[in-house]
Amino acid sequence: MVGTVKSSSLVLLTAVCAVLSGCGADGVASPGTSGNVTINNPAAPAPVTPTAPNGGPLATAAAGCPTIADPAGLTDRATITGPTGTYRICELPARFTASATLTKIPGLLYSLGGRVDVGLDRGAAPTADAPVVLTIQPGVVIYASTGVSWLAVNRGNRISAVGTPTSPIVFTSRDNVLGLVTDDSQGQWGGVVLHGRAPITDCTVAPAAPPGSVTCERQTEGAVDPALFGGATPTDNSGTMKYVQIRYSGYVLSGNSELQSLTLGGVGSGTVIDHIQSHNSSDDAFENFGGRVSLRYLVLTGADDDNIDVDTGWKGTLQYVIGVQKTSGAADSMIELDSANALEAQAPRTYLKLANFTFVHRNASSGNGAAMLMRGGADARLVNGVMTTSMPCLRFNGANILGPQDAPTDKVGPPVFTSVAFQCGATPFVGTGGVTAQQVADAFNAGTDVTSAFTSTLTNTFVNGANESARIATDPKVVDAAFDTTTYIGAVRDASDTWYTGWTCNSVTANFGSTNTACTTLPTL
Repeated sequence: MVGTVKSSSLVLLTAVCAVLSGCGADGVASPGTSGNVTINNPAAPAPVTPTAPNGGPLATAAAGCPTIADPAGLTDRATITGPTGTYRICELPARFTASATLTKIPGLLYSLGGRVDVGLDRGAAPTADAPVVLTIQPGVVIYASTGVSWLAVNRGNRISAVGTPTSPIVFTSRDNVLGLVTDDSQGQWGGVVLHGRAPITDCTVAPAAPPGSVTCERQTEGAVDPALFGGATPTDNSGTMKYVQIRYSGYVLSGNSELQSLTLGGVGSGTVIDHIQSHNSSDDAFENFGGRVSLRYLVLTGADDDNIDVDTGWKGTLQYVIGVQKTSGAADSMIELDSANALEAQAPRTYLKLANFTFVHRNASSGNGAAMLMRGGADARLVNGVMTTSMPCLRFNGANILGPQDAPTDKVGPPVFTSVAFQCGATPFVGTGGVTAQQVADAFNAGTDVTSAFTSTLTNTFVNGANESARIATDPKVVDAAFDTTTYIGAVRDASDTWYTGWTCNSVTANFGSTNTACTTLPTL
């Protein structure tokens, strides 16, 4: 934008110079007069430093790429220029074989030239050798230079991407760097994938393997080359991700085979994931394929498929989740729980435990037929939540979702809702696959302090208003001791609760405060 203004000014100045037959002189010949006209030029204005659209200074390209510990090193790919300035491009190696740190350097961006692996797959069983750890410092921006780029953290290795509330780590696309994205852009690269050794079901590498065993493994959706996950170590550690944005990701390799913003395959409870924003994923905001990892403080904006997708034996907890759908595109469900197939009765059975959520589902239609879809015999317990939609709120597909408690098959029982308020369309509940709408309504209404006739008073899209504050909340610890105790429904207690500010980005989908930059531009930190 700044470059365009400067160019236009230069063209205008050239035209004026041509008419006046010279620039910079105090007296110039003027056509139609018998003498000289004196022009007293004002004093030259003080130089003005160009600024980026978000108010910061334009970036100046770093002199070169830093040295990292990995022997492959970084590849200097010259520079790239966008609305926020010019940056040195330092391309990551195709595979990290030694632990390395990506430092925050002004005027420098790291790039993914394709699939980038952290370590080799060390197999499903724990090993004694040290993991390869990729450490990413606060404020680092990593962009995908190709549409099929993605980051794969292989089993037995780790990521340490720890930003701060004022200096998040950003994963994004080339078009975002160039200033070409809009609030509808999506699917411009792969995403971030963590592979772990925690138990899963639906074994694909050896279909006859016992579910949840060390021989039960799966191949990552969307990956052409091997990218395996699964094992028998519930406490496996794939690293830490905090204060991270993942923008414009998610590509489809083939039918029903996609990468999302954040894909978690067999990730164990030793992994720490909190304060994550997924923005404009062309598939799900995130998907958990089995594992035991828990997630906290999630901001999910503009997903073109589902916000939360969990299946193949995932057992963890989710707390403090803001989910806001776009009005354009597919914008499917807020939750898709499990998948109905011939293996849906396998153990470990998927068990979604979700507390303190605020879901704003704006799409008038949904491929799943409701703002929440639960199917395939999975278990679910939702507590302290609020959701608004103009569609049906809840759909059950398949009678197995309503199955009674059965310890031998790891079935907890029908889904349970506690302190949940739904603002739904004219038909709140839908049943398919042998389930009636009345059965869905009965299951929901069997919960405590629930309503499907709520009138939302949310402010700023997702902050509790008077009606939300008046609802009775339940201590989430009655569901799982891993939850924090809260005394309110929803993800954001009131206007003084600002856990989402600073480290997120703003869009037409949702605005998270004046301290944030727009998702369509890079932060200048």
